[in-house]
Amino acid sequence: MELKDLVNLFQKQYGGKPRIFAEAPGRVNLLGEHTDYNDGFVFPVAIDRSMKILVSPGHDETIRVYSADFGEISKFSLNSIKKSENAPWSNYLRGVADQLIKEGLAIRGGNFVIKGNVPIGAGLSSSAAYEVAAAAAFRKMFQLEINDVELALLAQAAEREFVGVQCGIMDQFVSVHARENSALFLDCRDLSYKNVPLDEGVSIVVCDSDVPRELNNSAYNDRRSECEESAKILSGVIPDVSALRDIKPSELEENKDILDPTLYRRSCHVVTENQRVLRGIDYLEDGDIPGFGKLLYESHSSLRDLFEVSCPELDMLVELASEIEGVIGSRMTGAGFGGCTVSLVESGRVQAFINRIKPEYDRATGRNSKVYACSPSRGVRAGILM
Repeated sequence: MELKDLVNLFQKQYGGKPRIFAEAPGRVNLLGEHTDYNDGFVFPVAIDRSMKILVSPGHDETIRVYSADFGEISKFSLNSIKKSENAPWSNYLRGVADQLIKEGLAIRGGNFVIKGNVPIGAGLSSSAAYEVAAAAAFRKMFQLEINDVELALLAQAAEREFVGVQCGIMDQFVSVHARENSALFLDCRDLSYKNVPLDEGVSIVVCDSDVPRELNNSAYNDRRSECEESAKILSGVIPDVSALRDIKPSELEENKDILDPTLYRRSCHVVTENQRVLRGIDYLEDGDIPGFGKLLYESHSSLRDLFEVSCPELDMLVELASEIEGVIGSRMTGAGFGGCTVSLVESGRVQAFINRIKPEYDRATGRNSKVYACSPSRGVRAGILM
């Protein structure tokens, strides 16, 4: 939906013009999976699918929000913010408002319209885009003194503390800090980052397996606790270790006998995945696109065999991609047990890739996959509408 159409929708819904516009992108992670909660490195890229928000400030404590995607309106008071069971899509905005108030920042009510084209439930971080856009809209509307890092952390806190999803910082951070035609390297320990240019002759293609992501809380918590246990054991023999991020590959191999086989596999994935992120940046900066693509295949093998969070459908998508001309690399992306793969494809061969992989996968699995060609996008923006 174009901005002018969204403005018309706002006027139809509320009878007046919006004052503020904000937009934040979704993301796909190129490298660095399950490294974030190990204080490690990630390498996501913002995509040209986003959440848009229009706002007009109000004069009381009531927030009214209309979802153009769900065709529903919800309202709540800033004096008593509670989760909504009837309109769960509104909880991300409620959570952001709740965090702003907890931070002691002065906000008032207003009228909101929200519209997005980030596929929901596909692992492309529609929720983070929503939270970041909402936080940016509040910041612009009330001239709040929040820097970009604080904005990302506040959006993350909204999801963790209000919505109840224990996410890492990657999704919100890249939605804020991304730059066009670049991926973002992020150190999840100290939040240092840099934008790394991507080759314009390479396109990013996301394949949604049509398998709902089912990394349930139990499995996710198991992986986290296994990593934490490994780091604790290894810290007894390796100095200055507080997380698996601190372990070198050689140190892990030298001390593998003190870990049981499962803990070793989990540790091996995290340790080598961090190295893949660092090597991947070197490859891109040196113009070695085939070298970067090889790392994607290595990452998938590690997630499948060592961390054990893939599934047959994701494996099939990666295998099919590897057989198609013009594909540079492919892997599962996201938490696992369903969701999406990400493939790097020569730009001139994207349509041929889509035309082949979707029917072959759908025929083999009986599923209805979705394929998205994505362009690297800029991070959040907000402004005043004239």
